[in-house]
Amino acid sequence: MTLKPLSPLSLLATAVALHSAMVNAADEQTAKIERIETTSSRITAKAGAQGYLVSSITDETLSLLSLQHIQEALNYVAGAGVQRGNGQEYLPALRSPVLTGAGACGGILAAEDGIALRAAGFCNINELFEAHGEMAERIDVLKGPASPLYGSNAIHGVINVITPDTTTGQGLLSYDYGSFGFNRIKLRSGKDFTNSGIGINASMTRDNGYRDGEGVDQEKVNLRHRLNLENTTVTTGLTYTNLDQDTAGYITGFESYKDEDIAQSNPNPEAFRKARSMRLWSKVEMGFEGGHQLSVTPYLRDQSMDFLMHFLPGKPLEENAQKGVGVLSQFNYIVSSTFNIDVGVDAEYTEGELMQSQNAPTVGSAFLVETVPVGRHYDYDVEATLLAPFFALNWQKGNWDVSVGGRFESMQYDYINNMNVGRVREDGTECGFGGCRYSRPESGKNDFDNFSPKLSASYQLDDTTQLYLGVSRGYRAPQATELYRLQRAQQVADLDAVTATNYEVGINGLTNNGRYSLAVYSLRKDNVIYRNSDFFNISNGETWHRGVELTLSQAITDKWSVDIAGSYARHTYEHSQLQGETDIQGNDIDTAPKLQMNTRLNYDFSSAVRAQLEWQHIDSYFTDAENANEYEGHELLHARVSFALTDGVVIAARVNNLLDTEYADRADFTSFTGPRYFPGRPRNFMVSATFDL
Repeated sequence: MTLKPLSPLSLLATAVALHSAMVNAADEQTAKIERIETTSSRITAKAGAQGYLVSSITDETLSLLSLQHIQEALNYVAGAGVQRGNGQEYLPALRSPVLTGAGACGGILAAEDGIALRAAGFCNINELFEAHGEMAERIDVLKGPASPLYGSNAIHGVINVITPDTTTGQGLLSYDYGSFGFNRIKLRSGKDFTNSGIGINASMTRDNGYRDGEGVDQEKVNLRHRLNLENTTVTTGLTYTNLDQDTAGYITGFESYKDEDIAQSNPNPEAFRKARSMRLWSKVEMGFEGGHQLSVTPYLRDQSMDFLMHFLPGKPLEENAQKGVGVLSQFNYIVSSTFNIDVGVDAEYTEGELMQSQNAPTVGSAFLVETVPVGRHYDYDVEATLLAPFFALNWQKGNWDVSVGGRFESMQYDYINNMNVGRVREDGTECGFGGCRYSRPESGKNDFDNFSPKLSASYQLDDTTQLYLGVSRGYRAPQATELYRLQRAQQVADLDAVTATNYEVGINGLTNNGRYSLAVYSLRKDNVIYRNSDFFNISNGETWHRGVELTLSQAITDKWSVDIAGSYARHTYEHSQLQGETDIQGNDIDTAPKLQMNTRLNYDFSSAVRAQLEWQHIDSYFTDAENANEYEGHELLHARVSFALTDGVVIAARVNNLLDTEYADRADFTSFTGPRYFPGRPRNFMVSATFDL
């Protein structure tokens, strides 16, 4: 399977040609902190049950931030603890420890405009770099398995990047310049023809990076077309992204990130990642007599990625690709003024392929040299079919708003192994020390059927206060990499779907000149997939995730305001497993800081000048399952100021890591390397100029 993307030159030519025909933008729409369209409903502006909240990072916030990496924005969400890797890489966390491992990305659904970035069985731990977060209208975060709209891969929640509707005529041209050779051009423009419209949203980034031999070249574009017919709106969008990254690997040694020379070094100058993605979709929304509404969104994906796995012995090359088609739907039927029904069917078909190969002998111990051979390690194709009907019964009366629903999902894999079977070399010879590290199962089929009930309810206590609760079950089917990339003596991965039961209660409301949200949750996961001491992928793990989250936005005076997003949580192993000589049952899961806080103090000098000081606190956390090694945590200060020279020209400056703190974006521990880190960037700046079109 070969991906044939649009070339960057053709995209640039399209952008220039389209831009020349554009007109001045309309006024920006006012965004709210909690949104109910797109992420909690596919029907625009449909108000559903409020037994769960969608936290949004708004356009105003994103504009002041001008993020270089999506982790910077997700810091603003209580319960999100995304860790930045090198370049555009990251490891996700949402009401969870930081997720690692082959299929861990299946715990959080990443989407753009409501469409998952990857097919359900083919997630990638870094997949959010395929969304256009740099030019988003907002970023929505739905926590926990709350909504029947989302099934497999949404156990801990959904991160949904919403791109702007450029067909209404809004536009801008912006240039960002920053430390370490960071340059970025952003363009947004469109033309509104009343009953139709067309627009573009594009960015091009060049970042030389802080560390030796690293760098990022990245291009992203969203094209959109809108057509208004009688009682029907058809919106069509295309997203194309291209990433060409030279990657810097982990540095090793206890607290080595505090040594400037080591922190700036790159032990893996040969590492790289090249990724391309294309998504094409068309959303049809229809209104009917009686207020009934229908939304149908067919889509297709085409993606490929090559990257050097510098963190593994032998540094193999992975080449993966997938292409597929799918459809999302939702029909809202109005029974009465107090009762309505949502029904829909989601379907998807995907063809995926993966090859892992090594072109040079492994360097290391005699054991590693013998068991990690040159040649192909894996070479397989997978066809995946997903079918998922869902429903929700919604009742609103008086102060009550209740929704009861469920989602059934059937996932089927047809796996074809293109190599010999077992733990032998590509030429069929056996490795010493009991066999090769990598094991390939025979071709075969796997299927997983799951049902997830959902209950959400809210009660309007008064004009300013709302109480809510939710009880839901979530699941994720095993990912293809967990089923078919086996190790050691394992010949078949007999895995069950991971399931999760979530309970949540909360209160949200308004204060004088502010708003707040307080949530308490408990989520227990069963059949958790992990690799045991024999390197077998098994699914009898249990974990418990519970915590309290506070979000507050409050005006202190006419000029001063504060935004707070904080969480205190515990994430523990609940199953018995020996890690070395330690039973980890009851231990904290590694890379799970208990306390995380983000506070932003805002000061408006005038209507044209705004300043912000951000404080970020990451608590200490264990870096291994035995809880024997620890990262001390860190605190960072960031400063920002924006100045509107005229109604259409804004100049902004930002200083990240204002106090030049020595810290690690990520810390972990392995028995091979000991402590290892992705060092954080020292003090750095960015200046921007934005012009309305």
